[in-house]
Amino acid sequence: MAGDIRNDPHTGATVHIVADRQNRPNLPTQGCPFCVGGLEAPEPYSVRAFPNRWPALEPGYCEVVLYSPHHEATFASIGIDGATDVINLWAERTTALQQLPNGEYVIVFENRGAEIGATISHPHGQIYAFDHVPVRPAQALTTQWSPDTLADDRLILEVDGWCVYAEYASVHPISLRIAPRQRIADLPNMKAPDRTTLAAILVRMFGALDALFDAPLPYMMWINQAPRTSNDWPKAWFNIEIVSPWREPHVPRYIAGVEIASGEYFNPVDPANVAARLRTLV
Repeated sequence: MAGDIRNDPHTGATVHIVADRQNRPNLPTQGCPFCVGGLEAPEPYSVRAFPNRWPALEPGYCEVVLYSPHHEATFASIGIDGATDVINLWAERTTALQQLPNGEYVIVFENRGAEIGATISHPHGQIYAFDHVPVRPAQALTTQWSPDTLADDRLILEVDGWCVYAEYASVHPISLRIAPRQRIADLPNMKAPDRTTLAAILVRMFGALDALFDAPLPYMMWINQAPRTSNDWPKAWFNIEIVSPWREPHVPRYIAGVEIASGEYFNPVDPANVAARLRTLV
């Protein structure tokens, strides 16, 4: 793997020391590299995936996914057809990365907004393939995670067998979960109707999230899905998490030292309130 992998002997935390990434450019100096004709997109495209030039893992195991050729697009603005194209590409690249020797666990994710650390505003996400199942997804798989059936006042949207709700014990002011009511293991095994439904939900939810504070919401999104050796995890349940640090417009909630020290968190925002506000916007 790239860099030096270290495990804290007391907490069990895994840390990848990737000092080479310190030298990667933070902002493009000659136009957007993701726009058509740019460094990473020399030819016209609708959606596109390519290797990350500054991989945090072994070269070939980190990719960038472009959602649209339009620099000012958002996940909401690309529409259901555009979002379906993105989901199909996620599934295609998940399969391809799983076929690599060390492609045991594939995480699709997006960091959006400067507040989250995204350095290029062109709509895009990334995909990492790990040679093991990382601790957090392994915990969810071990406890056989499934959608919250008691969401009630935290339920935001339910359509065609899929649900969206605010998390019960949310660390972040905004913490949402999207999942099918009937178990689907991963992106490659998701049928076309479910991909279309998921696309429609993502378009609606990201539109609602931007409308929540009447401003582009900074967020992190990631996909939880079955590992390559899925027979070891027969109850794996596909789901998507979306979190944002904003508790008010342009006002982030910062994690306090005592929260890191204790592993216990103090969220000033009631998840039910977030859900109620979003229900009026979807």
